[in-house]
Amino acid sequence: MIPRDFIQTLLGRVDIVDTVERYVPLKKTGSNFVARCPFHSEKTPSFSVNPAKQFYYCFGCGASGTALGFIMEYTGANFVDAVHELAQQVGLAVPEEHNPAQVARTEARLDLGAILQRAAAFYRAQLKDSAPAIQYLKRRGLTGAIAARFGLGYAPEGWRNLAAAFPEYEARQLVEAGLVIDNDEGKRYDRFRGRVMFPILDSRGEVIGFGGRVIGAGEPKYLNSPETPLFEKGRELYGLTQARRAIRDQHRVIVVEGYMDVVALAQAGVEYAVATLGTATSAVHVQKLLRMADQVIFAFDGDQAGRNAAQRAMEVALPHLVDGKQVLFLFLPEAEDPDSYVRQQGREAFERLLSRATPLSEFLLETLTRGVDMTSTEGRAQFLQAAKGSLAQITAPALSLLLRNRIAALAQVERQDVESLMGRAPVAASTAPARRVQRSAPSSLAARLLACVLHQPELVKTEGLPENEAVLPDEHALLAVAEFVRHHEGSVNLAVILEHFRGQPEEPFIQEALRREFSAIESSPTDQLTLLFQEGLARLNRASRTRTIDALLARARAQALTGEEKQLLQELTMSRQGK
Repeated sequence: MIPRDFIQTLLGRVDIVDTVERYVPLKKTGSNFVARCPFHSEKTPSFSVNPAKQFYYCFGCGASGTALGFIMEYTGANFVDAVHELAQQVGLAVPEEHNPAQVARTEARLDLGAILQRAAAFYRAQLKDSAPAIQYLKRRGLTGAIAARFGLGYAPEGWRNLAAAFPEYEARQLVEAGLVIDNDEGKRYDRFRGRVMFPILDSRGEVIGFGGRVIGAGEPKYLNSPETPLFEKGRELYGLTQARRAIRDQHRVIVVEGYMDVVALAQAGVEYAVATLGTATSAVHVQKLLRMADQVIFAFDGDQAGRNAAQRAMEVALPHLVDGKQVLFLFLPEAEDPDSYVRQQGREAFERLLSRATPLSEFLLETLTRGVDMTSTEGRAQFLQAAKGSLAQITAPALSLLLRNRIAALAQVERQDVESLMGRAPVAASTAPARRVQRSAPSSLAARLLACVLHQPELVKTEGLPENEAVLPDEHALLAVAEFVRHHEGSVNLAVILEHFRGQPEEPFIQEALRREFSAIESSPTDQLTLLFQEGLARLNRASRTRTIDALLARARAQALTGEEKQLLQELTMSRQGK
């Protein structure tokens, strides 16, 4: 519910060069700034930041966007959090639209956030005074520095310890924050008791929940906060805030199952680990991590439960795989977890294990062939049928192609037979690297005109608009952008246009126009771009008139035209003859 006009104000205040340079060192080259792309591995800089357009673009992988888009892509933050981060950088307060229900929800979130911060401070203070908890952490090899880095605390034994931190212990917000429980008899008590506390942070570093690890006998070993207005387990990852820089530097991230695994690995120098929050890996987890790293490694116990969890993670990951990025699976030796292994064997031994992790493609084939008699025709048919569902989910072109080849070879059939089974035409081989700009088909005329307007918005003020009503979707997008530019008060650049149409029906056509035409148009001089737009607009107008004439003639063959339709047909015919 952030007002759209505030987004425009924010973009007018923000300098994308300053924003990007907080995360990536930039070097000035001509009118732009360049760097090695933070979104894919490369040896020479192909990542360009244009201060005039307030826009970044990678000529290698096609990543592009505004300062807001960069924050979201680089940090994994959602749109609202990215707006708040940028606003904080330039000293603006983010307004909220005056929707009573939304205001109430926002105030409730603020209340819960303050409550959780106070609880975290209470747990940290309790840890300092708890000899058993301190001894437990020392036995696990943790130092005071690493405990402070992760904000570890302690929830003492006892039923109502939080009453010392919250005089208003009976307030309903404590239940909503997941800190206390009301039982069926109406009695209230602390949710976390006798546990080392791990604060869970959001992308802004704010506490949104807790995980508690029992230090003695007791079940469950880990206890998590329940879902709250602030905390959704399927969207968050423990330790991501602390690991973000190391993930970027190493281009890899390890996903483990326990909070203590994350902290112990960081203690040993493996600082790029995160953990799921007592729930299975979700699509949001996979998408977030693949945006941040080239390699995502899931580390599981080597027992059957671990392999089952790995299979679930693989199935979730399939639709989100990206060519040039890897998803791998590491299975720990029997009776070991990352925490115990890195404490006993050290960082180098653990990273050697990582180097032997199983790629998703191998794990997929292993899973599909497990328990199948591949020496028999019936067994191979069973294998192909099982593979069909997995292949249908994979949209990464190169990976899909190579897997189809592997599956065809294992089933002892030709690849076109696999394609036929899938009900699709054979996939042509592609040697393009991950996210490389594709030009599979020529852009439409409207898309090229749209790209011109995106790079030089004043064109629609000086050169005019298409004469007739849009018919095709990309023509609708062109007209929508042109109308926005013409009626927008103040200066308009590419960043302003992109953020105005974020989440709108026109956005996919705008992104496609940029993807296909960016390189050519970015290098075009202003006068050449103007000429290109003028010629394209004239062609579009002629095509539009021809469409309308053909439609009117077709209608005339079926029924009599109205007087207005006859007049329009005559005017358009004369106009076409004149041109």
